Amino acid sequence: MQEINSLTQCTEVQLEEAHRKYLIIHSYLLKSKSLEVISAEENISIRTLRYWIQKYQELGLRGLVRMERTDKRNVKVDLAIQDQVKKIFLSNKGISITSIYRRTLAWCEDNDLQFPSYHQVRAITKTIPQNITKLAHDGTKKYANEFDLVYLREANYPNEIWQADHTMLDIEVLNEKGKPERPWLTVILDDYSRAVAGFFIDFKSPDTLRTTLTLRKAIWRKENKNWPICGIPEIFYTDHGSDYTSKHMEQVSADIRMNLSFSRVGVPRGRGKIERFFQSINTMFLQDLPGYIKNKKTTKLLTVSEFVEKITSFILNTYHHRTHGTTKKEPINMWNEFGFLPNIPNSLDELDLLLLTPAKPRKVHSDGIHFMGLKYMHTNLSAFVGENVVIRYDPRDIAEIRVFFNGEFLCTAISSSIDGYSIGVKEIEAARNKQKRELKKQVMHTKSVVENLKAEKDAEHPRSDTENSPKKTTLKRYYHE
Repeated sequence: MQEINSLTQCTEVQLEEAHRKYLIIHSYLLKSKSLEVISAEENISIRTLRYWIQKYQELGLRGLVRMERTDKRNVKVDLAIQDQVKKIFLSNKGISITSIYRRTLAWCEDNDLQFPSYHQVRAITKTIPQNITKLAHDGTKKYANEFDLVYLREANYPNEIWQADHTMLDIEVLNEKGKPERPWLTVILDDYSRAVAGFFIDFKSPDTLRTTLTLRKAIWRKENKNWPICGIPEIFYTDHGSDYTSKHMEQVSADIRMNLSFSRVGVPRGRGKIERFFQSINTMFLQDLPGYIKNKKTTKLLTVSEFVEKITSFILNTYHHRTHGTTKKEPINMWNEFGFLPNIPNSLDELDLLLLTPAKPRKVHSDGIHFMGLKYMHTNLSAFVGENVVIRYDPRDIAEIRVFFNGEFLCTAISSSIDGYSIGVKEIEAARNKQKRELKKQVMHTKSVVENLKAEKDAEHPRSDTENSPKKTTLKRYYHE
């Protein structure tokens, strides 16, 4: 029997059973009832009652705890047979005990071992831990979701940690062309208060520029006084998306002194707070709007501007002032309760320069700076021909670039090719790809010089059928050919 030295070793079921026994003999201990009366009322033998009283007087409540046999879960079967049963069970998901039993008997017969009983085989499968069964049957990913420990980041004050993520919303709105399309939502959430620092709505797939635009909105002061969340966070926590792990984001984080932190690849559980926000958007906001994809009864859809106005109103007037289920406080009050001064850049131009203008090293040539197939000129560059400089550009408009030498601003160089036009990097890349496709089509449909000459010869001197037919070879062949 398993010896119990302390009540802390007992399970809750064992303690409840021991207390039930105590309540039965309690009246006898107080000498208010005899054992005969208690035996008749509880339908328990007097011998059993005497045994309980003796154990209670010796060990107290611990003596009433039912002890288990030390070999209760041990199966008296050869270890080799036990290993074979476990091997069959773990190697075959969903296999029945009957099938395991039949295979085990066949294996025992081949190895001249004593046959186990059906109940012994079943008992062996019950001894296999659940985590091993999960790993063998469902793989490492499902095992990790259920049994791996997760480190959940918890911020101690506002702007210590911001989380960011994208999601395609379950609603259709009218795009710029008036056609229904599902928009993407990018959100930056304060980890401590769960307040929304910034968001962005667009139909294009998420990229680095979209992330920096959302970060710009989140960091800078809002025009709406009911939206005070702003400042540069200490840590920017995201997943491993290419828009977050790009070199531009690394430059941005270094420029504004913000640490980038990424969740484990394929393990999004550490970002449950922002995932819960997306769930709140679905259940509390989108379901009541026309165009919700799970309720396509309405034909009139919202425009982009109308949808942005509604989601802004929902965040500022409903979500920020609703008691959060985890923190038990309103997000806006949690952010304001510290009364701190957020870390904000000196000007919006400085913030734009840091966020929206990627930095690239370039060399000043005699005809200017070469970038994206364009040439940029400025009179100040004449004294820096041959020098290495750093340029910053706005991906949305590369008509001009800002030039820096040894960390100091030098000039704003302009490309005369596209001066007066607002042309972005994506537009140039799209135009280049279109031109490549057209050139490929021309190459496929263009005949070679030899083919053209042969066509001209055939037109001048049409060849007869005998000339067109292949000539017979004079080479001797085998008879069977």
